[in-house]
Amino acid sequence: MIELELVSPSTHRLRFGVSPLEEAIGAVRVILGLRGHPAYRPWLESVAEIALPIDELRAVLSGRTYITDFLSPPPEGPETTAEAQLAEIRRTPPAQVAAELAMVDADLTGLPEDPACARDLLADQMGLVWTELVSPHWPRIRATLSEDIAYRSRRLAQGGIGLALCDLHPSVRLAGDLLLVETRGRARGRLDRRGLLLLPCVFAWPGVGLMLVPPWQPSLLYPARGVARLWTGEPVPDDRLAAAFGRTKAALLLALAEPASTSELAARFGLAASTVSAHLTALRDVGLLTAGRAGHKVKYRLSDLGESLLAGLF
Repeated sequence: MIELELVSPSTHRLRFGVSPLEEAIGAVRVILGLRGHPAYRPWLESVAEIALPIDELRAVLSGRTYITDFLSPPPEGPETTAEAQLAEIRRTPPAQVAAELAMVDADLTGLPEDPACARDLLADQMGLVWTELVSPHWPRIRATLSEDIAYRSRRLAQGGIGLALCDLHPSVRLAGDLLLVETRGRARGRLDRRGLLLLPCVFAWPGVGLMLVPPWQPSLLYPARGVARLWTGEPVPDDRLAAAFGRTKAALLLALAEPASTSELAARFGLAASTVSAHLTALRDVGLLTAGRAGHKVKYRLSDLGESLLAGLF
């Protein structure tokens, strides 16, 4: 059991965030069999043939009692991108990296001994996981997270922290000024003036996670609502399309069944606008997209060739 004392003003500093890299971590742990939900099956089938060189990351994420916090830096808010978090990983002091890796209950002998080298290697592998396994599915994941945050924000406004947390997860409950989280370990702490960051996560089932290691923002990771219907919407990028253009460009093509701007797509996919712009330019240059102004925004849409290509695949 972990007990967190909610002293004032921390009780008034409950905020929500979206962490793209928590989804990347969760995705790896689902593949490792350490997390699971029947709704993940379509996603697992879609990534079954994707072999990534991430042995070191798999080892780090195979621990059962602790997951390194530096691999998923707490987001600044709901619009944090994976690229921003990856940059934050690379800025983590080597001493912090070494201290966190020492707490992992797994065989990490394959990691470089130099913590800075280990950090950069793991950042590269996290980037691969994000790009290949999570980013193509980010629009529907992001929509699910947004719905969860909207629901809990309404409850917070209606009834305060008690109502917001009462149905968060069976292992989480509020007892007076204590937030109780049932876990394998035992600890007691006090929230500081930063309060508590709540992070819904699609790939968190069936448990919750706490980030309490300094200097990180205290955070509670929990399963997002709506996971059961997550993969009933947009199609996963076809393997042939992904092989021809890469998974991110393939996902952008599918997303542009309806016109969208660079900034809208960047928010949906958790990518920097410059990255999305480069992908869109490449797709437009080969004749698959057109662009036109809609008010103050430039909207991209499928060209006749792009529509014919997708029609032939599906």
